[in-house]
Amino acid sequence: MKHITIAVVLVIGLTSGCGRSVESSESVTASSSTNSPATLVGKWITEADGSVMIDPQTSGLAVWREQLLSISDGSAHETQRRRIHVVNPTTAQLQPKPAVMAMSSRVRRSCFVNYLSGQPDLEALVVDPENDNVFYTVTEDATRSGALSPRCQKKYENSGSTDYPTVLVRVEQSESGRATMTHARALKFDTEFGVGNFPNDGIEGMAITPEKLLYLGLEKDKQGKARIFSVQLNDEFWATSEFAEVSEPNLQLPTFLEGNHPINALTRYAPNGQPGVLIAAARNDNEIWIIDEQGNKPAKRVEFNFAVEIMGNSECGDTEIMDNASIEGIAVIDHTLWLVNDPWKRNYLKNIQCPDNAEHYNAMAPVLFSTPIPKEWLL
Repeated sequence: MKHITIAVVLVIGLTSGCGRSVESSESVTASSSTNSPATLVGKWITEADGSVMIDPQTSGLAVWREQLLSISDGSAHETQRRRIHVVNPTTAQLQPKPAVMAMSSRVRRSCFVNYLSGQPDLEALVVDPENDNVFYTVTEDATRSGALSPRCQKKYENSGSTDYPTVLVRVEQSESGRATMTHARALKFDTEFGVGNFPNDGIEGMAITPEKLLYLGLEKDKQGKARIFSVQLNDEFWATSEFAEVSEPNLQLPTFLEGNHPINALTRYAPNGQPGVLIAAARNDNEIWIIDEQGNKPAKRVEFNFAVEIMGNSECGDTEIMDNASIEGIAVIDHTLWLVNDPWKRNYLKNIQCPDNAEHYNAMAPVLFSTPIPKEWLL
């Protein structure tokens, strides 16, 4: 397997092995002098008062006016749900907590009002390229919401995926900063795509082009494989409540002989007019995938270790390696890739080593990472 050496931040002596077998992809060694993965050292995301952010279950990251936006999924602490959080990338500090997203009369009359007003499992976030006061998010697991009404169930029964359909949501922010869900539209997958009925393994990442082609990263299909679909947004897209049918672009994702390798976040990078690449996060593997947007070249895989700062004067030192990071949000500012984790409740406490960080892990506090994007990542 061909290896390309890339200069990225590396903490010397902190490495891990990799035993996964692949059929088709190019491995990129993110290291200055060895074949060991680079180690990214992250910062705890803190509230405006300096305390760590409590259990946001971060499920998306986007760039907005040189700041980062994040969104929480349905398993987050109730104080974090249905809000768009603004993070300073330099300090990893949040702006004061925003209000819960309001709903337009159109959404309140839709089939999805009960779900969206309760505990929606929102995944992924992108900013409209033409109007940065407009955002898009998408729903995943809706099993906890109960069944749709008979009329709505009949209307959306042939989703090509889950019984309760995946819903794309348009959000608009006013000049005062209040966000409102303005539209909601269900997505339909062709049955030939073989998406399967996996309510909690659906769309986990989104990326958008300047032409408003929206990419949708599926965690896994019937074969257990990650997929990327797309839907074209335009002025007429939100004028109907009928299904929006998605397409599947001809992209070359990594293929594996065994194991679970889902996509959990997605973004797009196209510097200086060069051909674009999609960057996907595969949290199970501590990897990102660099995917040719034109579909002509195999994907590249870049593996990382993740570490986190130890705040204050600690006998443990300045940083510690994480056992489980679980990246679920990625975004690009200029030529820097930003990554945020979704504390995986089943595994997050395995990270506890230094007592000074134990309280943060118990609070399910997220961590923000970054790395320069080297030119070798472009395909």
